[in-house]
Amino acid sequence: MSTSTLDLAPREQTARGTGSNAEPSWTPPPAASSALGQAVARAARPDYFGWLSHVQAAAGCTRPIRLSGTLDRYDSSGTLLDSRHTDALPDKAIYKACGNRRGTVCPSCARTYQRDAYQLLRAGLVGGKGVPETVSRHPAVFVTLTAPGFGAVHTRHVRAHSCADRRRCDCRPEPCHARRDSPGPCSHGLPVVCWARHTSDDPALGQPLCLACYDHDHHVVFNCFAAELWHRTKQTAERALAKLCRARGIPFIEVCTDGKRVRRIPPVRLSHGKAAEMQRRGAIHFHALIRLDGVDGDNLDAVIPPPTGIGVADLVDALDDAARTTTFDTPEHADRAEGWPMRWGDPDKGLDIRPITLTGNGQVTDGMVAGYLAKYATKSTEATGHNSTRITADTLDQHADPHGSHTARLIAACWRLGHQPDDQPHRRTGLLRASTGHPQGTFIEPWDSPECGGHTRYRVCPQCVAERQASLDTKPAHTTTPTNPYARLRRWAHMLGYGGHFLTKARRYSVTFRLLRETRVVFRRHQDQTLTEDSGAVQAADHLGDETTLIVGTLTFAGTGWHTNGDALLANTAAAMARARHDTGREERAHEIGTTTTAIPVAA
Repeated sequence: MSTSTLDLAPREQTARGTGSNAEPSWTPPPAASSALGQAVARAARPDYFGWLSHVQAAAGCTRPIRLSGTLDRYDSSGTLLDSRHTDALPDKAIYKACGNRRGTVCPSCARTYQRDAYQLLRAGLVGGKGVPETVSRHPAVFVTLTAPGFGAVHTRHVRAHSCADRRRCDCRPEPCHARRDSPGPCSHGLPVVCWARHTSDDPALGQPLCLACYDHDHHVVFNCFAAELWHRTKQTAERALAKLCRARGIPFIEVCTDGKRVRRIPPVRLSHGKAAEMQRRGAIHFHALIRLDGVDGDNLDAVIPPPTGIGVADLVDALDDAARTTTFDTPEHADRAEGWPMRWGDPDKGLDIRPITLTGNGQVTDGMVAGYLAKYATKSTEATGHNSTRITADTLDQHADPHGSHTARLIAACWRLGHQPDDQPHRRTGLLRASTGHPQGTFIEPWDSPECGGHTRYRVCPQCVAERQASLDTKPAHTTTPTNPYARLRRWAHMLGYGGHFLTKARRYSVTFRLLRETRVVFRRHQDQTLTEDSGAVQAADHLGDETTLIVGTLTFAGTGWHTNGDALLANTAAAMARARHDTGREERAHEIGTTTTAIPVAA
């Protein structure tokens, strides 16, 4: 029996008298210039399997790094055995995975990064990989800190979940903004209520009810200074715990810093692993694993349990009070002299502090929170629908629009507020500061600019500003001289003002990514090497032994990406299928046993 080949849509007939639904008797080969044609040509070459073995280390990478140079092999006495150039290898290069953490850039490398993040975060709770196992007895909590409201946005809120898996949630949500006592439309004539019950994939989620009423300036400033607010919150909680230790009679630790002076430090400290998440509205908020440690006066780097008398309830109270009370005002800006207030969202809605259990059967376990945070380590601004590289003056018009969509207005606010002012000499009033990107305003007495010689009545010479502004827009704000604290808004406009990393940790919380990568290299090196009686182990310079054949590579950067689109198709297809098969099996297994390994309910 033959199946029907009737097309879903009409197409041109390729032969006289042949209908669209006829069985083709001959299929033309793919064009040699197409990706499929290049893949077929590669697979037909006699060295195809050798090429597969050569690119195995970067087979799933989207844009691998190509290296060229020489590989020299030495014996244990330092005698050169042979030298080989990469021109003798397939494609005349060595492929190395790019290592990008973002899932939208390179899914394969992001998967490796995500798994390393999971191991890093979980080791800080249960020990292992160089972290003492005694950390499993330390009080630990999972904290969620959200951004405040900058205007009403469309949301989806489920009051009580009855589903077993949040990724397959079919629970009935509450109305978006149900206000029966609505005062009427806003000042721009738009309604301030929304009775819709949005689905999880509704594109309206995160969009303001009124774009004109939404405070986009405050929004991007919060993203810019969110890391400082987190630092002050943690510092406030540590001070509260120190006062509690003093009140309960727990002695402070005496340490000698420079060999002469002795100072007393609190007997407890906080260690954290933190992941940042970009909400659909474009505001950043943090999920953190916070562990309570003790302090060893003889070894400040040691990780020891906290003293008796301080427990998880005290940790929860200290963090709750710190999140509610920590506030500060950002530095002055030309558009707002008093700055913008910085605080966390409504504590009754956006603050969530949950103790972590290590028994595996509590509400929040170590595996759940580690997987939850590792998931966000590979994400960026994808939730908002915006994804771009660093924005410059040439590409600004493609992304920013002060009268456009929500994301376009956020980028425009970053670019406008991030204008880095420059002092300009004035013959009568001395130094005048440029406060906006367009030097317009009240006219003053005409004056001549000593730099360009231009004659103007503006407070700032337009020609001088135009010449200097291009270099100031994308220049990093970290310089030896004091700079405008808002200048980094332009540098991170593609991140909606947030310039921090999406996964950070305290120095004593756990191991580092570097240690995990080096351990993986050593494991693969010993896994792939072949030991015989005639040849010794091939090792790197930092793993020398008595019977060692050392390979020294003198390699330089040759480019990025695969040699052809066909090579990329062959290399990436198998990796994509393997990732999909792993994800499907993992989700089905979790659904069968009724667990939610990566979905943790948090406050709205």
